[in-house]
Amino acid sequence: MKTNRVRTLFLALTLALSVAPCAFAQEAPLQGFDEYVNKALKDWDVPGVGVAIVKDDKIVLAKGYGVRKLGDPAPVNERTIFAIGSSSKAFTAAALAMLVDEGKIKWDDPVTKHLPGFELYDPYASKEMTVRDLLCHRSGLARGDLMWYGSAYSRDEILRRTRYLKPSWSFRSQFGYQNLMYLAAGQIVPAVTGKSWDDFIKDRFFKPLGMAASSTSVNDFKSSESSGNVAAPHARIDEKVVAIPWRDIDNIAPAGSINSNVAEMAAWVRLQLSEGNFAGQRLLSSGAIKEMHKSHTVIPFDPPWNLVFPEAHFLNYGLGWFLSDYRGRKIVEHGGNIDGMSALVAFIPEEKLGLVILTNLNGSDLRTALKLRVFDAFLGGEAKDWSAVHLKTMKGFEAQGKAAEKKQNEERVKDTKPSLALDKYTGTYQDEMYGDVKVAQEENGKLVARYGPAFTGDLEHWHYDTFQATWRDRTLGKGLITFTLNAQGKVEALKIQNLTDFKRAPDKAPAVSGVTLSEADLRKFTGRYELKSPPLEISVELVGGKLKAVIPGQPVASLVPVSTDRFTVEGAPVSIFVQFKLAEGKVNSLMVEQGSAAPLTFTPKQ
Repeated sequence: MKTNRVRTLFLALTLALSVAPCAFAQEAPLQGFDEYVNKALKDWDVPGVGVAIVKDDKIVLAKGYGVRKLGDPAPVNERTIFAIGSSSKAFTAAALAMLVDEGKIKWDDPVTKHLPGFELYDPYASKEMTVRDLLCHRSGLARGDLMWYGSAYSRDEILRRTRYLKPSWSFRSQFGYQNLMYLAAGQIVPAVTGKSWDDFIKDRFFKPLGMAASSTSVNDFKSSESSGNVAAPHARIDEKVVAIPWRDIDNIAPAGSINSNVAEMAAWVRLQLSEGNFAGQRLLSSGAIKEMHKSHTVIPFDPPWNLVFPEAHFLNYGLGWFLSDYRGRKIVEHGGNIDGMSALVAFIPEEKLGLVILTNLNGSDLRTALKLRVFDAFLGGEAKDWSAVHLKTMKGFEAQGKAAEKKQNEERVKDTKPSLALDKYTGTYQDEMYGDVKVAQEENGKLVARYGPAFTGDLEHWHYDTFQATWRDRTLGKGLITFTLNAQGKVEALKIQNLTDFKRAPDKAPAVSGVTLSEADLRKFTGRYELKSPPLEISVELVGGKLKAVIPGQPVASLVPVSTDRFTVEGAPVSIFVQFKLAEGKVNSLMVEQGSAAPLTFTPKQ
C-alpha cells in the first residue's frame, strides 16, 4: 500500500514537472503562436480550443484559448474536458495490442475465435475476418452509423444487427471507414478478459498515464475529477454557431466515446513517441507500437483526402492511426468528430514531436491548420498561413454543400399533391438492420416520423409522395422521405434519403369491438370457398357457436366478428381480416385481407 502511494505521488510529480515549461513566456519556435491561435479562432468561428505540444518527452505547451461556451466567460484551459471522438480508436487498438503482448490474442486470430456470435452478411468475410482486419478499415462494409447514432441499441445488439449490412466492396479490397468494426474490436476485450472495454481503458491506460479526469462516457462527468471544467459542444445551425447538448454514444464507445483534456492527452502522445514507455514504466512493447504505426490499408489519395493533406505524397491506415508524410517525415495521426467537438492527435516519431488539439465546434478543420503551424515551427523552412489555406478549402466544401441543396430545391416539382390522404401514410415501417420508423398524424393533422430516441421529424409535403423531414434536433438538419405505393394503391414502404428502404409492417389486429352475432347469423357464412389461381380452398365451419376457418396444412383459425359481415382472425400476430360479401342473404364472395398485400378473393365452391 505504501509503495503504491509513493509511486502515485512520484507519477503526479513527474506530470506536474512535465507541464511546468508551459508557464513561461513563449520562445522560438513558438513565438507568436498565441496570437495566431486567437486570430484563427475568430476566423473559424470556433468558441474554444485546447492545445498541447510534446517535444523530446516533455510538454512544451499545454494551454487553452477562447471560451468553454459561447455567452459564458469561463475560459478554456489545459484541463478543460472535450470529446476526442474517433481519436479514441487508437486506445482500442492499443488495448488489443496489450492483449497480444500478453499472449491472450493474436493479430491474425479469426474474430469468431473470441466472438463466436460474430456474423456479417458475407459468410466468407464472417469466417476470414481477423482481429487485424477490424482495426484497419478493410471489411468491405459501408458505415451503417445510424444503427448506433442516436439509437437505444446496446453494443451487443448493434453487433447482432451488423449481419444485415450489405457489403459495398469486396472484403479487403479497399479502405472503407468503419465504426462498427471498432465496436467489434472493443467487444473482444470483455470476451477475453472478463472486464468491460471501459474498465480496461481506465485501468490499463488512464491510471498509469495519470489521466484522472478522462472518461469513456458522458455519464462519468459527475464522478470525474474535471470539477465542472467541461467544454460545451457547439454546432453551426442556420449560419450561427450555438451550444448544443452532449450526446451519449456509449453504445459505440470503442470507436469514439473518450473525453479528455490536452494536458492528460499529452501523456498519451508521450507513450506513443516513447514506443510504449511512460515515466519509466513499459505499458506496451515497442513491437506493438510499430505494428500500430505501420501501413495496413492503402487509402486512394483522391478528393477529399488530398485536399485535407495538401503536401502529402501518400495516405495509409495503420491500426487506429492514419499515416502520411509531411516535408519528408512520417506523420502518425487520428482526428475525431462527434456532436459539437473536433479533435486531433498527431506526431512525428523521428522528431519526437507530437500534439493534441481539442475544439468545441464539430466539423471544424482548424485542428489541421494548427497542426501544420506547429510542425512548421519545429521543422523549420518556409511557413505557410495554414489557417487561411484550410479555411479556403473548407469554404469550398461548404459552397458545394449549398450548391447541392440549391439543386435539390430547384428539382422540386411544384403544385403536386400526395397520392393519398395523409392518414394513409401512417404506420410502422421496418428494416432488419436499422429497426422501426413510425409515422403518425398529430392533432394538427400533420405527419411526424420517429426513428429511435434522437430522430423526430415534422413532415412537410415536398412533391408527389415525397415529404421533407425537419428534425426537431436541429443539429440533424433536414432530409427527404419518400413513400412508395403498391399496385393496389396502398403504401408499402418508405425510403429515408441516403439511408435505406423500410417496409411497411402489417397493421396489428384491432381489439375485438364486442359485436355479437347469433348462431343463425353465423351459419349463413359457412361453406366451402375456393380460389382458382393459385388453387386454394377454405372451409368455414360453425363449431361450438364460433366460426372456424379450415385451410389444408394450416392451424384452424377462429373468426371473431368486428361487424355484421367482417371478421378478424383471433390471435394472429398481424392484422388479418375476412370480409364476406352477401347478395339476397347468401355469400357470393369471401375476401382475405392482410396488411398491404393484395387481397385474395374466394368464391363459393359449386
